[in-house]
Amino acid sequence: MNLLFPKAPSNDYKFPKIILYIFVVLTAITLGRSLIHMFASDGGANTIASIITFEGTPDPNQVIYMIFSLWGLSQLLMGVWYVIVIARYKTLIPLMYGFIAVEYIMRIVVGRIKPLSDVYFAHVAPGVVGNYLFPPLAIVLMIWALRGERASR
Repeated sequence: MNLLFPKAPSNDYKFPKIILYIFVVLTAITLGRSLIHMFASDGGANTIASIITFEGTPDPNQVIYMIFSLWGLSQLLMGVWYVIVIARYKTLIPLMYGFIAVEYIMRIVVGRIKPLSDVYFAHVAPGVVGNYLFPPLAIVLMIWALRGERASR
C-alpha cells in the first residue's frame, strides 16, 4: 500500500523510465484536449465529439458548449496535477495511472447509464477508442511501476 500511497512522495522513483515517458505523453494529451474543450467555440462538442447541432430558441447548443468547456477545465486541473507529479513527485505516477484507469472506466459506465443513440452523433468520435484503450494500458503501467518499485526495495 505504501508503494501506491507513499508516506513521503518524492522524485526518487525505481520503475523503468518508459513508464515516466508514457505518463508524459498522456499528460500532454490531457493538457491539449483540455485546452481544446475550454477554448474551441463549440467546446469540441461538434468538431471532435461529433455531436450534432440542434435547433431552437434559445440556442440549445450553447448549453452543450458551456458544459464541454467546464469539462475542459476539469481536465486542465488534472493535467496540471500530472505536471506537478512529473516535476516533483514521480513516486505518485502509479497512483496517477490508477486515476486514469478509473476516469476512463467511469466514462464507459456513465455512457451505459445515460446512453445516447447514434442519432446524436455525426460519426464515431475518436474519444470512444480511448475509452477502451486507456484503462487496460493504465492498469498495466500502474502494475509495472509498482513491481519496479517493489523490486528495488
